[in-house]
Amino acid sequence: MIYSMTGYASATREVVAAGAGPNGAGGSGVGVSVELRTVNSRFLDLNFRMPEDVRATEPQLREMLMNKLSRGKVDIRINLNRVEQTANAGALNREALTQLATLERAVLDVFPDSERMRTGEILRWPGVLAESSVSQDTLREAVLACGKQAIADLIDVRAREGAALGAVLINNVTEMETIVARITPLVPELIAKHQQKIVERLQDALGIATSDGAHTTIATSVPREEIAERIRQEVTMYGIRIDIAEELQRLTAHLTETRHVLQKGGKVGKRLDFMMQELNREANTLGSKAAAKELADASMTLKLLIEQMREQVQNLE
Repeated sequence: MIYSMTGYASATREVVAAGAGPNGAGGSGVGVSVELRTVNSRFLDLNFRMPEDVRATEPQLREMLMNKLSRGKVDIRINLNRVEQTANAGALNREALTQLATLERAVLDVFPDSERMRTGEILRWPGVLAESSVSQDTLREAVLACGKQAIADLIDVRAREGAALGAVLINNVTEMETIVARITPLVPELIAKHQQKIVERLQDALGIATSDGAHTTIATSVPREEIAERIRQEVTMYGIRIDIAEELQRLTAHLTETRHVLQKGGKVGKRLDFMMQELNREANTLGSKAAAKELADASMTLKLLIEQMREQVQNLE
């Protein structure tokens, strides 16, 4: 199995405060959500955005992600949504009220003309309304549980997309193998035809042969046989320069290895990126040596397919 570096996953959980009744009645609750977004990157890059209340969970979440992912830029966003239950709205903290009244009297003793506190101000005073708050340990446990679930879902998403990309890459490899298999038997004949054209053009230019093989006198002191031998040598050397048998062999080997890497699976991104460089190198050499239109067209098609593969490979872990 191969994995894409792009994906999205999220997990949520409702945490009810200790002491709350059934379905959270009479207490407060917190909605915990963890979102993971990943895109391609050469290395593993983790970016956290979370409230300070749960900042202590970052090291554990980081370790969990590093155990599952090897490449990609990952944005981790943690949100806490606190919800106060209406059944708790009338519960007053008598001790806090008594302390507040004592403070107000002390102030009025010093500043007798000061206004007394209004009811709304009293209710908004910290601690006056009794709360059954969610403990920090409970919050951290909920965040870690959501993180674990989100990471598992993200792995599934990346695996599905990786499988789709792998199928596309295998199809490209198959198409390239077909092109190489088609042109390989044609190479000797195409090179021979091209060499023959060069021989005929040189002979016509030097005037040493005609269609019926008769010798044509030219103003030169070089013997006809020596000129013919020189032509043969030049054409032979040119044939060696345009021979693409080695390039086709290396292309076949690289395509076989690429197919093997894709079928083996795992963390294939960097390996495939290297294979794309090698395939592109051979396709370019094939194009520079192309001595016939069929070979030039094949080289162009191969390079287009390799470029398509390179773009897809950039997204693989």
